[in-house]
Amino acid sequence: MRPFLTLALLACPALFADPLAQIYDNQVNSVERDVLRLAQAMPADKYNFAPTNGTFTGVRTFGTQVKHIATYLYMLSSAILTEKPPVDIGTTDNGPDALQTKAQIIAYFKGSVAYAHKAVATITPQNLMDPVTLPGESRPRARIAAANMISWHSFDHYGQMV
Repeated sequence: MRPFLTLALLACPALFADPLAQIYDNQVNSVERDVLRLAQAMPADKYNFAPTNGTFTGVRTFGTQVKHIATYLYMLSSAILTEKPPVDIGTTDNGPDALQTKAQIIAYFKGSVAYAHKAVATITPQNLMDPVTLPGESRPRARIAAANMISWHSFDHYGQMV
């Protein structure tokens, strides 16, 4: 019985997570579930789709939207962790130009979600107000602002993709 209990506890790190970190991890779970499901559902030959009727000149393609969300996840997570992203995120907020296929873009997105999970796991009541620099900003803001942006920014672009 004891070995089973020990294994069960080791398999559930969320039981030991800070409640604040768990709230943000649940938000990352939502981004992962909804955006990944949509990205996987889109046929590979439609990843270059962008609307052209009306005033849609210059909007991101579907694939670029996925890369953009992933790039922001990497940037926000690196701000939370106060470190450089673990992968090449490219020179713009649209991600690396080298990522062109559906498989490459989905792998990049999955990596960004894993990094976001790592980042939000470090948020505690003691460090949530520590200053960090968010993507595209020169003035530091509270670490919690980066954690909040993970969800709302991702779902803003999810809405555009839908």
